[in-house]
Amino acid sequence: MLRLGACRVPLRSPRRHFSTKTLKVAVEGCCHGRLDDIYKRIASMERKGKYKVDLLLICGDFQVTRNVQDLECMAVPSKHKRLNDFPKYYTGQKTAPILTVFIGGNHEASNYLTELHYGGWVAPNQYYLGRSGCVQVNGVRIAGASGIYSEKHYENGYFEKLPYDQYALKSIYRIRQYDIRKLSLLTSPHIFLSHDWPRGITEHGDLATLLRDKPEFESEIADKTFGAPPLMDLLKEMQPGWWFAAHMHAFFKATVKHDNSITNFTALDKCLSGRKCIEVIDVPAMSGTTKLAFDPEWLAITRAFQPFFNQVQTRLLLPPQELSSRLVRKHLEWVLEHVGEDRPVGSVQQFQPTAPGPTGRESRRQPSAYFNQQTEAFCDMLHIPDVINPRTSFWS
Repeated sequence: MLRLGACRVPLRSPRRHFSTKTLKVAVEGCCHGRLDDIYKRIASMERKGKYKVDLLLICGDFQVTRNVQDLECMAVPSKHKRLNDFPKYYTGQKTAPILTVFIGGNHEASNYLTELHYGGWVAPNQYYLGRSGCVQVNGVRIAGASGIYSEKHYENGYFEKLPYDQYALKSIYRIRQYDIRKLSLLTSPHIFLSHDWPRGITEHGDLATLLRDKPEFESEIADKTFGAPPLMDLLKEMQPGWWFAAHMHAFFKATVKHDNSITNFTALDKCLSGRKCIEVIDVPAMSGTTKLAFDPEWLAITRAFQPFFNQVQTRLLLPPQELSSRLVRKHLEWVLEHVGEDRPVGSVQQFQPTAPGPTGRESRRQPSAYFNQQTEAFCDMLHIPDVINPRTSFWS
């Protein structure tokens, strides 16, 4: 196994001393644009359980389709190209009743998520974690990796640009080594989100029940091709308390034992009646109003790795792990001095619509790239070049 995180550099105090307050976190599997149903189901759970959910995490296939042009940037069969609920939240017709943080899957409006490569608000109270990312909510560290694994694209740069051809529509949501390397430098988060499953995770749970419910998984599991190898490497190195995944539309639990801790893994189903698609957990947290904040260690990693960001299809050249750790240590000092240890996300990034909402008059073709001020603000905060927005060389 590749020792991804052998030289990780911890924060000065990576594990804070929490109060007796707990953060009640709901986690949902594949969203598929069914936001109304998800929020209604959580409200029903709150009434029955007599509790209040503080935070909702969603493990991908969120489908941030602002209008029909975004549908043309999503890799799904034509019969599934529906706007669903998201435009109501994007245009302000509705507001998410719970702070919602999500990662991307393999059925996404990739053009909109690309605008927010480093993360950002897709609508009020709905925050995308980015291609990879880590944030804090009341001191609870939540990290994640968007997309699914393909060996063919793993070492590529981010070469896709609008308009996407059929190849790019599918390559754009593939996990990249660049993001895994960045995540490998994080000290252990409390919660980790992935869309894909870590390869080999089925060895740590009730495989017989999984195969009874999903017999079509048997051949890939037997051939050891089921899931993503880099995600299992990350799980063993990061050792988060909880790891949640989706993608396979199956419910599965596993316990991965480490030398001095365990990781509780849960794969969740999609949001349909009778499916096990939502789990609620209590996480020790700092007291106070629910607040989304940047994670300083992640900001340092992002700053350290920016020079290695690549926009071509050929193999990425990344620094050795030991050098990476030294770079992160250096940039962490800068972040703590110039950004701070718990900078609120809202003090830097505020939601602003970029594309129009549905008008009924849009043509069914892919749009041009939109400039996103949240990405500009994020890059300005870290004093790094903005290589995402369309006025830069990324789109030239």
